[in-house]
Amino acid sequence: MTKEFLIGTDIGTSGTKSVLVDLNGNVLESSLVEYTIDSPKNLWAEQLPDIWEDAVKRTIKDIVTKAGISPDKVAGICISGLYGGSGVPCDEEMKPVRPCIIWMDRRATAEHDWVMKNIGSERLFSITGNGSDPYFGFTKMLWIKNNEPDNWKKISMFVPPNAYVIYKLTGSVAIDYTSAGNLGGVFDMRYKCWSRELMHEMGIPESMMPGTLVSPSDIVGELNDRSAEELGLVPGIPVVAGAIDCLTATLSAGVLEPGQHVAVIGTSINWGLVHEKFPTDPKLVTMPYIKDPKTKLYTYGGASTAGALPRWFRDNFAARSTYFKLDQEAEGIGPGSDGLLVLPYFMGERTPIWDTDARGTIMGLTLRHSRAHIYKAVLESVAYALRHIIETSGVQLEDGSECVIVGGATKSKLWKQIFADVTGLPIVCPRGSIEAPLGDALMAGVSTGVLKDYSVIKNWIDFDDRIMPDKERHNIYSEYFEQYKELYLSLSQNMKKLVETAERHSIK
Repeated sequence: MTKEFLIGTDIGTSGTKSVLVDLNGNVLESSLVEYTIDSPKNLWAEQLPDIWEDAVKRTIKDIVTKAGISPDKVAGICISGLYGGSGVPCDEEMKPVRPCIIWMDRRATAEHDWVMKNIGSERLFSITGNGSDPYFGFTKMLWIKNNEPDNWKKISMFVPPNAYVIYKLTGSVAIDYTSAGNLGGVFDMRYKCWSRELMHEMGIPESMMPGTLVSPSDIVGELNDRSAEELGLVPGIPVVAGAIDCLTATLSAGVLEPGQHVAVIGTSINWGLVHEKFPTDPKLVTMPYIKDPKTKLYTYGGASTAGALPRWFRDNFAARSTYFKLDQEAEGIGPGSDGLLVLPYFMGERTPIWDTDARGTIMGLTLRHSRAHIYKAVLESVAYALRHIIETSGVQLEDGSECVIVGGATKSKLWKQIFADVTGLPIVCPRGSIEAPLGDALMAGVSTGVLKDYSVIKNWIDFDDRIMPDKERHNIYSEYFEQYKELYLSLSQNMKKLVETAERHSIK
């Protein structure tokens, strides 16, 4: 039977999306299931892995059913996933011990402080290519160890979200290099293996890490009988390891070689560069890249909230409105939203300030301001965050450089123009807004041999027209951007005191 179709699935922070793609890269069907993040306390973020498994199965079954294809014509399935923080803590029977503490969670501050005191930033960076922060998965593991000893005793292994779902579909357990590297302090970036010495010092048994490390394009297992029946497919279809979804989204934009950079704007922002040298800046995050993970690295800066902010605004203050309607309301408002500045630190912040105590702020409100003003200021704040990352990254962009953006933000013409005007860079977006699942489908094709290599992506995608920055608006935004940076510096101590006060008086 000739294989004609590929399935790409991305387990995102806010939802899971699957696509059915033919060998020419045409997306025949797509399906999305959305869900929420559990936040038992301020800055805590957890998700139940059963929700991910259910969403993967529902979306794949949906695209197969809608397309009406012959199931035995599917060549392969590839599943990427959000950065799962600690990973899913599983017992000896691979059942979750507790919810997964995802990347957005900021609770592990004491564990970060312990690492800085007892291991030190220089030694940690020399081995892992990364610094320490509550963002990283290894600090979240330490939090469970220190705060939930009963659960810690039950944990046999931590596995990333996509690896957990792949296990449920195939019975095989493995971790791809991108997911392993993004954990931080337990992974040796030079030798692409677990760091026994660091894990020993932290008291994390090596057995808690999956023993099989694979390239993102490696086939991990085959679809088992039960899962095949649930998905409307046939047993034996190869299932590919996948990667951290921001990298899969980067791949879907055609980034294959060193020097290329992309902004992935989903729930958060990741802006990064592919290269081949050991990283030099602990304020950035590094992990192996999808293509040639043994030699190529991806170093990026990340802001904790991006797409999460418009969703927060809509859900809390404009529940009956669509994003399109909110965009329409905000279009007539000038740059700077008539004197409003939003600091988008609603879950602390990563690059470049790395401050767990940073808090979201709206400054400049008057009785004249409407919800449209605030909404536009929210969009502008994310563009300021992207510019802040780019300018502090140390990367010198070439003259005429443009910024490729992928992710949900590309659906908003207004937001894309704001990104162009704030950064001063032409904005280019792949047409179709498929993002990570398309990269997954590509990996499935390369892994199973029905596609020649990753360069096929160049024929799969085309780009919308460039959105050029307006010089006058850019100059105005540059003034606001300077105040944006100054505002955090002015308020950072107040933010810290506010957090301390709230913690003292919080209801236990």
